[in-house]
Amino acid sequence: MTFGEQPAYLRVASDLREKIVNGSLPPHTRLPSQARIREEYGVSDTVALEARKVLMAEGLVEGRSGSGTYVRERPVPRRIARSGFRPESGAGPFRQEQTAEGARGTWESRSEQEAAPPEIAERLGIEPGDRVMRTRYVFRDAGEPMMLSTSWEALAITGRTPVMLPEEGPLGGCGVVERMAAIDVVVDNVAEQVGARPGLAEELLALGGVPGHVVMVIERTYYASGRPVETADVVVPADRYRIAYHLPVR
Repeated sequence: MTFGEQPAYLRVASDLREKIVNGSLPPHTRLPSQARIREEYGVSDTVALEARKVLMAEGLVEGRSGSGTYVRERPVPRRIARSGFRPESGAGPFRQEQTAEGARGTWESRSEQEAAPPEIAERLGIEPGDRVMRTRYVFRDAGEPMMLSTSWEALAITGRTPVMLPEEGPLGGCGVVERMAAIDVVVDNVAEQVGARPGLAEELLALGGVPGHVVMVIERTYYASGRPVETADVVVPADRYRIAYHLPVR
């Protein structure tokens, strides 16, 4: 077998990856043993081990105690719709977008006051240590955890108002645009940045992921006349979901 100039362990991993992708090694098939890889590719035990580690880090294979390493079932990615502002119908974006996609979405949340960490203070245009309302969400589709979200709102804006708690009160569960409008704050812009990184241990535990799996992170901020009024981090498993944007042409 002729290879290019990549390090040997990457060349072996690349060939095994291709076999997994094209179905030569289907899901639940045991990966060739270290000795078999050594023989087939003419490499050392160290190279064979490192190649297996690469595939495991990519989430393509998984170890089973006392049994070996097996090809993982590859989930078919599902869509999470993102479409900016939603009509003022009393529901937030997640609820409306899940309805539009025909998903059976449920969620749970918890709100707590805290001192704004430096990064969040910068995003909200406030001083570090200023009081904010932090709300953590777990969103589920048919019972399966699909998305995490943590939002922050400056209590200098929402404190002692009916919308101080995003999921409680007369507008509990409504979107940011509608809640802010109720206290005469007109949201006129929203910005999102999408990135990717390895999931944190607590995120992967909540999402049912495997250590080393990559997550997509949407950093979202709502603005009213240039002033940030809410910012959030939305975390989505990259192997199970794709983020689809539907943006109006102006």
